[in-house]
Amino acid sequence: MQEHDHEKEHRRGRPRSEAAERAILDAVVTLLEDGVPLGTLSIERIARTAGVGKATIYRRWQGKEELFVDVLREIEPPEPELPGTSALDDLTVILESLRRRGLAQRSSVLLHNVFAEMKSRPKLWGEYHRMVIEPRRMATLAAIRRGVATGELRDDLGVDLMSDMIVGPMLVRTLHRPEAPLDDDLAERMIDAVLQGLTPRK
Repeated sequence: MQEHDHEKEHRRGRPRSEAAERAILDAVVTLLEDGVPLGTLSIERIARTAGVGKATIYRRWQGKEELFVDVLREIEPPEPELPGTSALDDLTVILESLRRRGLAQRSSVLLHNVFAEMKSRPKLWGEYHRMVIEPRRMATLAAIRRGVATGELRDDLGVDLMSDMIVGPMLVRTLHRPEAPLDDDLAERMIDAVLQGLTPRK
């Protein structure tokens, strides 16, 4: 009977635990959306905003950086599902997701705040690279390899170089040229330009 009561207590406790975790993550996002710099966020202020005690936060995360890693997972949109109809279709979807991320970063105080400060925090930047950038790069390389295998793409260039040639222009537009337009058809036009090259058509 005691074991049964313990199991019921565990089942009752778990939703409360998940609710507290949700409240903590939501509190960080709310504060960042309000323009509070990442570097000035304290565990005390997060706990106060979430309506929990500091101990509740420290039971789940060792410190702010571990908590911020989970916040990054919260705010990062999921990777798009690739259609798989062709390598070029998959690459276009990947570029389109980068274009949309660029638009989101331009219009969101939260994303601008997080990305601006994250780059000065090696642990956070490393986690973002592992969690977001590297999987995206692997998906791009896999799509290029499929394109080489099916004859859609040439087989005499390294896949790394082809990946940089395809993804690089979108990263320049979204990250390095914040004033540059991100038109709806940009991904398709970039893919076409890479495939056709820059020499004049005859």
